[in-house]
Amino acid sequence: MDDDEGYYYTGQTPFRKPDESRFRYHARRLLSIQTLGRLEYTVEEAESKFNRSLGPVELTFVGLGAVVGSGVFVLLGTAAATQTGPSISIAYLLGGIVSGIAALSYAEMASMIPIAGSAYTYAYATVGELPAWIIGWNLILEYMVGAATVSVGFSSYFVSFMHDAFNVQLSKTWTTAPVVWEEEEFRRSDAYFNVPAFVISILVTMAIYSGIHLTARINNVLVVFKILVLVIMIFALIPSIDSKNYHPYIPPNEGKSGQFGVSGLLEGAASVFFAYIGFDSVSTTAQEAKNPQVNIPIGIMMTLAISTTLYISMSAVAVGVAPYTALTGGSPLVKMVQVTGMHWLVVLTELGAIAATISVILVLLISQPRVFYAMANDGLIPRVFAKVHPKLKTPYVATLVSGIVCAFCGALIPTGVLSDMSSIGTIVAFFVVNVGVIILRYTRKTVPRRFKVPGGPILPAIGAASSLLLLMVAKRDSIIRLLVWMAVGVLVYFVYGRTHSEVNNPRMTNEPMQVVHENYSIEGLNNHQGYMDDYLQHQRDRQLNRRESGVMCPTDDDQTRVVDGGAGTSSSTTRDSGTTHQDEQGSGSLGPSTEHSSIPIHNN
Repeated sequence: MDDDEGYYYTGQTPFRKPDESRFRYHARRLLSIQTLGRLEYTVEEAESKFNRSLGPVELTFVGLGAVVGSGVFVLLGTAAATQTGPSISIAYLLGGIVSGIAALSYAEMASMIPIAGSAYTYAYATVGELPAWIIGWNLILEYMVGAATVSVGFSSYFVSFMHDAFNVQLSKTWTTAPVVWEEEEFRRSDAYFNVPAFVISILVTMAIYSGIHLTARINNVLVVFKILVLVIMIFALIPSIDSKNYHPYIPPNEGKSGQFGVSGLLEGAASVFFAYIGFDSVSTTAQEAKNPQVNIPIGIMMTLAISTTLYISMSAVAVGVAPYTALTGGSPLVKMVQVTGMHWLVVLTELGAIAATISVILVLLISQPRVFYAMANDGLIPRVFAKVHPKLKTPYVATLVSGIVCAFCGALIPTGVLSDMSSIGTIVAFFVVNVGVIILRYTRKTVPRRFKVPGGPILPAIGAASSLLLLMVAKRDSIIRLLVWMAVGVLVYFVYGRTHSEVNNPRMTNEPMQVVHENYSIEGLNNHQGYMDDYLQHQRDRQLNRRESGVMCPTDDDQTRVVDGGAGTSSSTTRDSGTTHQDEQGSGSLGPSTEHSSIPIHNN
């Protein structure tokens, strides 16, 4: 926040209330929410930091850049060969339904809260600080770890392309991870470092660092190319379909849960859910979008409609052309095309996969720094992550950190572990967003919405239940890794985030106070009772000193400008003997409607 603004927005008092126990006080702070007023200030503040250059077409391309990649070029074969068999199309359909409902919820949230941060920001405005922190922590799995997963897929297709196009065989020693995940444990492989995965992550990071204009142009070219390649593949392969490959459509279970059968189909749906990760990345670019309350919902829905159509079509063709048992390895679509003997299509498929994986890495590494930016802006992580380059207009520190971590993860960790963790983390985020829509439908009915999920809270409830179902059928080791990851996140929150949160730790300044705290009437200045917080005591002392020195307007008819915790509107409030008369009341608050909690702050 800027010093000259002098306002601070929060949904409830960060100070200890009269007769409030210590336990209740600290528990309440964990669920503190951000009000629309503070979020709108964030938008205004970002206007001078970011370039608003993304329209509905560019936002749709951002979504497609993130979604269409390893989910179809890599995971399609893995899920079909080990979990679903020919019914892989149903798995994609189930994943698309869950993602579609979540997309509707994201669209409604984006129309209300056009702020960078995606599910993290939406959770902060609905369910509170600690849940928001957990979602933000899990978004690291979705974006940064997801980008690392895709970089491994890029490496596999790059190796295949070099062999098929130039007859150059690259050594596995430097193109695969040094560890593998087999029989529920990590094992050392003969490799040392996945160089292609590392290099592509670094190159993409450098492009993102250079600014959103260049990044958007690169992404647009990659998206157009990969979509054309998939369409060409679908129509070129239809004549090669053998109907015998569709039988049995749902192979019988092999005696272990998740290996074919109904359990395999559901677990496969949870696995290919990774294919839909990325449509929510559209919402992370809210502060770089033109008219975000309209264009972001359009971008999200168009992304999901196009990608779901491509996935179902491509999966149906793939298992019809080649037996599902043959769709293994890091480049299953190449193996499938090789069955037809069309060498030109093999090379085109590899080029399409390379373009697809690069675009996914690009968009995911655009999204992660912007989540970091939102969290740092709220004080939950170090503020260095909120630094925006004055010339390039990018959160450059967060971009560099995200890219470097992604590069090392892709070079050292096996793809199966990465993709499963990323999928589970995303499912949790989708669950919270669906629940958030339901909460706001009942608690903030007056907030303007440019887009609303049809059917009231029914569809979000179905989406939340579907997300829970996918979590229940997910792999046990993936759930354990997620819980361990979340436990580490909660520890980080209590060590750092809780004590640096903007909402729960208002910072005092010696500048004149423009507003008084809720429950802090003129009588309260002379009758300080019940509040046991040193900050509030300090606030009271400064108020009295300024009244005595004439800095503040100092009579019982004290005129104070109060900023509504809601829509960023203000009201002129006259306090006389504890009675409040409001000339104009703001509407659309995301914070408690009975509280005006505005506290002076200073900038770091």
